[in-house]
Amino acid sequence: MVLTRRFLYLTLGLSAVVVVLPGWEALLGCSVLLILLAALDMALAGSPRRVRVERLPSTPVRLGQPTTASTALHHHGSRRLRGQVKDGWQPSAGARRPITSVDLGPGRSSRIETALRPSRRGDLHSEHVSLRSIGPMGLAGRQVVHRVPHTLRVLPPFHSRRHLPSKLQRLRELDGATAVQIRGAGHEFDSLRDYVRGDDVRSIDWRATARRQSSQGQHLVVRTWRPERDRRVILALDSSRTSAVRIEDEPRLDSGMEAALLLGALASGAGDRVDFFAFDRGLSGQARSGMRGDLLHRMADAMSGVQPQLVEADFSQLPAQVRAITAQRSLLVVLTSLDSGSLEEGLLPVLPALVQRHLVVLAAVRDPELDRRAHARETTSEVYRAAAAERALIEKEALRRQLSSLGVEVVEATPHQLPPQLADTYIRLKASGRL
Repeated sequence: MVLTRRFLYLTLGLSAVVVVLPGWEALLGCSVLLILLAALDMALAGSPRRVRVERLPSTPVRLGQPTTASTALHHHGSRRLRGQVKDGWQPSAGARRPITSVDLGPGRSSRIETALRPSRRGDLHSEHVSLRSIGPMGLAGRQVVHRVPHTLRVLPPFHSRRHLPSKLQRLRELDGATAVQIRGAGHEFDSLRDYVRGDDVRSIDWRATARRQSSQGQHLVVRTWRPERDRRVILALDSSRTSAVRIEDEPRLDSGMEAALLLGALASGAGDRVDFFAFDRGLSGQARSGMRGDLLHRMADAMSGVQPQLVEADFSQLPAQVRAITAQRSLLVVLTSLDSGSLEEGLLPVLPALVQRHLVVLAAVRDPELDRRAHARETTSEVYRAAAAERALIEKEALRRQLSSLGVEVVEATPHQLPPQLADTYIRLKASGRL
């Protein structure tokens, strides 16, 4: 049973009668009148149990973008239903005006839309829909909660998408640059052209030269080469305890996702096959190049459910996971933290086996707070903080040199600079023919 404000106002009005005519008879009469009116109004209200609630499918949305959740109401009762509907979304869904007025006649249907602006990545849920039916007098009514779950998938925002056009343009310039159309920049055949002084004689195509005989004599024809396409790019995202650290009000995991999405989209646009997986103690999400659908959407969908886990990363599984994807030489990008403790015990022991078969790049988010604290030395407390920051920076530099000595490319940048710098590293490796 539900009582409305109108019932409260009526109660206040009848209380004046009790004040003017004091006595138990007036009090009893007003109480009986209120009960009878509320019971009659509730009985005349349309039954909310005779309404079938149907959830309409919702498409995934990126974090921060507005969307709507649609719910269909089908009234199978015999009385007109007037009231309100409330969609029970969790707070992080950002529901605006979740309560909607409804007026349904017998046998009619209505569609309710709830405006949402999600503030958290992942699967957001609405477990129920509350339906309130008010009587014709507006004094009382009935309310029923329909347990009809609904799920909205929120994908990573991909703010680094703005860098994608310029990086793709650089790749197109790389394919058409004259400087890379020689052996050493790649081994994939591109085209034939006339020989000019300075060309490598090993690039002369004698069959094409023989076919191109002319009355003026023989013109040598050479092959041109370009950086290989259809290469493998494997993105491994660390979702262990170190990924939960917030750097500039953003978890390290989200910065790694931005870098992985930009590099995945760039490599896919360059004609390479891209595979992605997130790991901690086991796999927490993956997107393979052989799956159907758009690569960027598949990667974002796989990332949407990945959350930082308060466990140590198991880097020993990396070689097995890479072998399960491919046996050919690939570009392996490990997105993790440049933390001496976790890397020395976890990643460094398995790096020799990975570097022997693949080109390994380690991408890490750099905390600009360390640089700020290392330069702030005005007070005694700041001096101690600066000493601790300098010690952390020295350890990072030593670890960086150790990784470079093993043949690992290290990319470390602030959260907003990591995606474009990782993309630049990929383009540089592509231009030098190392992929």
